[in-house]
Amino acid sequence: MAFKKVPSLRAALVLWPIALLTVTFATACNTSDTDEQLGMNQDGRGPITYVEGKDTTETGAVEQVIDRWNATHPDEQVTYKEQSNDASAQYDDLVEHMRAKSTDYDVVALDVPWTAEFAAKGWIQPLEDQFAIDTSPLLSPPVASATYNGTLYAAPRNTNGGLLFYRKDLVPNAPRTWAEMRANCPLARDNQIGCYAGQFAPYEGLTVNTAEVINAFGGTFVGTDGRTPTVNSPESRAGLEQLVDSFRVGDIPREAITFQEPTSGAAFTQGKLMFLRSWPSTYGDASSEASAVKDKFGVAPLPGDTGIGASTLGGYNAAISAYSENKATALDFLKFLIGEEAQHIIASGALPSVRASIYDDPALIAKMPYLPALKDSIASAVPRPVTPFYPAVSKAIQDNAYAALTGTKSVNDAIIGMQKGIETAGS
Repeated sequence: MAFKKVPSLRAALVLWPIALLTVTFATACNTSDTDEQLGMNQDGRGPITYVEGKDTTETGAVEQVIDRWNATHPDEQVTYKEQSNDASAQYDDLVEHMRAKSTDYDVVALDVPWTAEFAAKGWIQPLEDQFAIDTSPLLSPPVASATYNGTLYAAPRNTNGGLLFYRKDLVPNAPRTWAEMRANCPLARDNQIGCYAGQFAPYEGLTVNTAEVINAFGGTFVGTDGRTPTVNSPESRAGLEQLVDSFRVGDIPREAITFQEPTSGAAFTQGKLMFLRSWPSTYGDASSEASAVKDKFGVAPLPGDTGIGASTLGGYNAAISAYSENKATALDFLKFLIGEEAQHIIASGALPSVRASIYDDPALIAKMPYLPALKDSIASAVPRPVTPFYPAVSKAIQDNAYAALTGTKSVNDAIIGMQKGIETAGS
């Protein structure tokens, strides 16, 4: 069976351009103005506009969902405003409309790292009181990614998690810990292939890979306020040391310092790696007739310190614009987006669902056999640092991690560098 290739932008992570990473965020708008805006149009009903990046699913999942809604809401039709497929262009478009207090956008799809910034600036409606939604059927990590300062600001629309791809012809059982995985590395050398790789080039993928191993060993980056740095800890050092030592002794091949998603995936499908950290999108390539590992690989949750590790979440959160004139309709549309019908359409389009029950659907499992492992991965996942200054925080993580991996900084100095970078992220 041919498997769809999950679009990496929509279902995995945003590859932040350098210009965006160096943005210094403006201060949030005046509090009284924000409170007044959030209190307006709360009972408004009528047509709304839903804004999201280009729908690249083969099934046209976004349009399918909107068509289902429109079929039963003749007086509250949803118009799909399709943005480009470029992450920075999507972000800039949303920011431009929010700063202008435009009423053109009612519900906006935010990549998970953007949610805290939009919440802190008063651009999106808190989902509390009359705007509260039932999140009990949803996986808890995606809900956490839509929460800022203890308040839910968005409805998780789709999610994603990292997976460990492994050569089951060489290692019948997937390792659950970093120690177990690295214990197999001599076998990789005996077979003249690399042992483990992820995405270690200096870009957003390195932030993700670094965050996953630090989180897996108990480290964190920011406090619950989204501003206080917490990365300077023994747990964070232990996590980063796993990556640094693996490079140093060759458990991670030297060329992996240049790997992004396409290059790391190609190395695995060409039979050059025993283990690979990647997104579900790699499954289709590894299963294809052109793959050297077709029928020779398995998938599992990422390894951790003492058990399953901590994947980084991807996906979109759907939020109500503070400037929408029809917020009651927008709220009902959010509830529809997280409902069983819409989430099944989303999952069928190979965008991982936020509803736990979807992962137990036999028909979907037959189509996407990685779903059970992905469910476990997402259940133990951790959002990227939830902060209104995410681009600057991400840059502090990846710059210092890259310096440690290439040997220009010690692990200790890299962790201290991350701490200092996070301290100044909002300045």
